[in-house]
This record gives sequence, C-alpha cells and structure tokens, in this order.
Amino acid sequence: MPQPVRIHRARTPRVLAIAAHPDDIEFLMAGTLLLLGEAGWEPHVLNVASGNCGSASMGPDRTRRVRRAEARRAAALLGAVWHPGVTDDLEVFYEDTLLRRIVAVVREVAPRIVLTQSPADYMEDHVTTSRLAVTAAFARGMRNYRSAPRRCAVSGDVTVYHALPHGLRDGMRRRVVPGAFVDTTGVQERKRRALAAHASQKSWLDVSQGMDSYLNAMDDMAREVGRMSRRFRFAEGWRRHSHLGFSEVDGDPLGEVLGARYWVNAAYERGLG
Repeated sequence: MPQPVRIHRARTPRVLAIAAHPDDIEFLMAGTLLLLGEAGWEPHVLNVASGNCGSASMGPDRTRRVRRAEARRAAALLGAVWHPGVTDDLEVFYEDTLLRRIVAVVREVAPRIVLTQSPADYMEDHVTTSRLAVTAAFARGMRNYRSAPRRCAVSGDVTVYHALPHGLRDGMRRRVVPGAFVDTTGVQERKRRALAAHASQKSWLDVSQGMDSYLNAMDDMAREVGRMSRRFRFAEGWRRHSHLGFSEVDGDPLGEVLGARYWVNAAYERGLG
C-alpha cells in the first residue's frame, strides 16, 4: 500500500541545511541560516557523516563522539535543530540505504528551503552529499518510496540551493561563480563563533590540509565572496537548483525573505541562456 501524503502547513517555515561533515555547514552556510532565523524561520541541520576520520591524534570512536558534541554545540549557537548523521567519513555513497535515511529527515522537517553543498567540489563526500540531498528533496512526496525510519510523504514546494565549493573552485580547479549572494556581514561574528565550536578541527586541518588558521580561512572565503558581489563586505554564494520536480518555475524564497541582503548575479542568470 502506498504511504499517505502529509500536506505540510507549518506555521513557521523551515530551512534544512544538509552537508557532509560537522563544520561544513558553519563554514559555508551558517550566515544564511542565521539570517533566516532572524526572519522567523526554523533552521534545521544535518551532517551526513560523523567526522570520525577528522583527527590526527584521536581514534575513530573518540573522534566521532567529540565531533558529535561539537556539532550539537554549533547547532545551538545557530539556533538550529540538530539531526544525527547517518554514516561515517568516506562512506558517503549514493546508495539506497543512505538515501532512505536522508529522505526520512527531509519528510520529518518538511523544509521550504534545502541548503546543500556544491555539485562539484574537491572532496567526494561533499559531491555525493549534494546528490543525496537533491534526490531526498525530490523524493519527499513519492508515496511509494519508503524512508527509513518510515515517514509520510509530504507535499509542497521546496527550493534547493547549492553552496560554493571550498576554495571557490571545483575539482578541476575552475572558478565557481555564484548565482546569488547573501550579505553575511551582520552575522559574520556569530558564524565565526559557531565554527569555533568545532575546536577539534583546527589542528586537524592544519596538519591534513595546510589550513593555517581555521577561522580566518572561513573569514577569507566570505570576504572574497563579498568582493565578488561588489556590494557586501562578507557574503555567502548560492546557486539555485532547477525547479523541475521541486517548486514553481521562478521560486526564489531566499530573495523573497532576505530582501536587500540578497543580490542576484545578473551575469550568471544571463549565462543560463
């Protein structure tokens, strides 16, 4: 028997950020989440992977516990509802078991906006998370697709936005230009505090990826995106996913909600043809 469809009429609109690892959301998306929270939205966050490989000094079990606690502290600083991850680092594959678990979260939250990672990035966990998030959002209303745990399918529009990749370049070193900019200047310090909750990551990224200053690297990226906008001091960049199967053709709820803090890149839009 097909599952019923739950018509979502939540009084408070919700946004769900889906990223691969604890700290990816704080690095790439937290400013936008904070602004939506200020506008009355209910933020939710899901780190698909546990972060268990992210240490040069702790074993995987301890690392998993430490990073889980850090992620929950960061979510609290963002005023967000935290959802537990579904797998471990480097085990993020585009496969049925993970997809069903992520679909369950999407149906439970019933978000109007899904924020996720770039479809082209330097790390496969990031790329695959983007694919899983898009398919989970697409499958939200499919009654014949059973989530795990089982959740009713949900109706209603959802708009998916992709963040910029780390380093602002894809895996082939090509510069990635956003389709829209969100002005995070007013919440940049709060974004920095949320990222600082991931204390275990500073030494790990120094060792593994040559990131001399974890927090400053995030600020530098936001500052560079701000320069790209030619309007904002600090910014996050977004590319809007196709509306097909998700929402009305011109649906752009970030622009509707954030107003002057949202700036569409006209050159990007013209380049779509």
